[in-house]
Amino acid sequence: MPHLGEIISLIVAVSWTVTALFADKASHRIGSMTANVVRLVLASFFLGILLWITVGHPYPVYAGGKAWGHLALSALVGYVFGDYCLFNCYLWIGARFGQLFMTLAPPMAAIAGWAILGETLTWKSALAMLVTLSGIAISILSRDEGKHVKLALPLKGVLLGLGAGLGQGVGLVLSKVGMNYYAQDIPADAAQQMQAMLPFASTMIRALVGSIGFLLLMALHKELPQLRKAAHDPVGMRYALIMTLFGPVFGVSLSLMAVQYTNAGIASTLMALTPVLILIPYAFIYKQKIKGRELVGVAVSMLGVALFFLL
Repeated sequence: MPHLGEIISLIVAVSWTVTALFADKASHRIGSMTANVVRLVLASFFLGILLWITVGHPYPVYAGGKAWGHLALSALVGYVFGDYCLFNCYLWIGARFGQLFMTLAPPMAAIAGWAILGETLTWKSALAMLVTLSGIAISILSRDEGKHVKLALPLKGVLLGLGAGLGQGVGLVLSKVGMNYYAQDIPADAAQQMQAMLPFASTMIRALVGSIGFLLLMALHKELPQLRKAAHDPVGMRYALIMTLFGPVFGVSLSLMAVQYTNAGIASTLMALTPVLILIPYAFIYKQKIKGRELVGVAVSMLGVALFFLL
């Protein structure tokens, strides 16, 4: 089928748009940390079933200490820190702007790759980062009557958005290191399916560690009783289930499939369309008007993402 990879990439972007919308709803309904715990526990369960069916083990078999260590660290940075910022960002500025800040993940990953892995940072990457930041600035800055530039969003929401992009980008690089160690741990005579399912097994490790991290955070904040309350909230749990299926389960699976059928840069750019796709449904659901400045900002940010992957 022609352009199969591109079609799958667009489906992934839609899937992650659904995830963002329901994550927004779940955060408001049952709380951000509760939503994350439920999401990661459910994701671990579904991934365990998937591994059981495909490789015969409902857990990340063969993973050694270095693989667990780096994947656990990526979970703490990407899930616990990054998703804590993202879900709380939804509470302050909504999923529409929250997803805009996620366009910072590729530049943050590039900087982390340079710092951690010694990867090269080119002038093209720097240009793409500048364009992405410019797009975000256009969306979140405005002028008052005195023509002074000011934030059009709450500062806390903006800082949480920046933290979300940082956590996502750095967590991605750390997970790459962990997956490399995991690949070395798999015996040469192991089933070929294990190599194919490596990303899912790695994601399961991250989800398990992430759920433990959020449980500890909830314990520190004395919010554990909210889990029992959420369990008796069928609407909130339904929101959490939907965001889990469309995010860590379907979204991750289809994204891995997409890069098998098309260029990784094209796939990544198409999958990063969520800030664009979320505008209309978010405005419809919450009855909010989309300002021209915001449209321009999203377009410029998406241009930055495209430059980053395709230059």
